Amino acid sequence: MPTKNPRVNVVVDKELFEVLKALAEERGESVSSVVRRYVELGLSLAEDIGLAEIGEERLRTLRREKTLTHEEVWD
Repeated sequence: MPTKNPRVNVVVDKELFEVLKALAEERGESVSSVVRRYVELGLSLAEDIGLAEIGEERLRTLRREKTLTHEEVWD
C-alpha cells in the first residue's frame, strides 16, 4: 500500500527482528508500527532526559536571594 509518509530503513539482527515480529503478531500490528511506536517512545524519553538535565542545571545555579515569592509575583 502506498504511503505519503517518509520511510526509514533500519537493519536489525535476527534476534531483535524476532522480538519485534512477536510483539507485532501479539498486538495485531505490523512490525513497522511496533518499531515506530518504540522510536517515538525513545525520542520522548530522550527529550525528558534532556529537559531534566536543564532543570538540574537551573537548580544547581539558582541564587535564592534573586528569586521572588509567589506573593511578590502575583500581588
